[in-house]
Amino acid sequence: MSSEKITIDAIVNAEIGKVWQYYNHAQHIVNWNFASDDWCCPKVETDFRAGGKYLARMEAKDGSFGFDFEAVFDEVLEQEKVAYTMPNGRRVDIAFQEENGQTNVQIQFDPEQTHPREMQQDGWQAILNNFKKYVESQ
Repeated sequence: MSSEKITIDAIVNAEIGKVWQYYNHAQHIVNWNFASDDWCCPKVETDFRAGGKYLARMEAKDGSFGFDFEAVFDEVLEQEKVAYTMPNGRRVDIAFQEENGQTNVQIQFDPEQTHPREMQQDGWQAILNNFKKYVESQ
């Protein structure tokens, strides 16, 4: 399996200030941070600064499965970039760029070695698509 980074993106029909806030603040993350309607994100804790910790609880709504997604922020550049590293050393870089009242959110991440690349890309893209839908509906 290749260790080359996986890239996903979405163009959100909202200005960058709103996109930034909805992507990075716990009171919004709990509303979009899941790939399908049979999952939820009941708890998010975030110390949103370089060196700060991030924790999101992901659970199947039927209670059959759940896990904690954890990371430490490496870099936070207001309305521009967020980078974090997961406990297993995988890095994620998120770039925000506004053009003509829309904001492109691009995520690059190191794949894990358990699941196929396509499955990882599809799962992360589904979460990002859910984020786009949430922002545009608010």
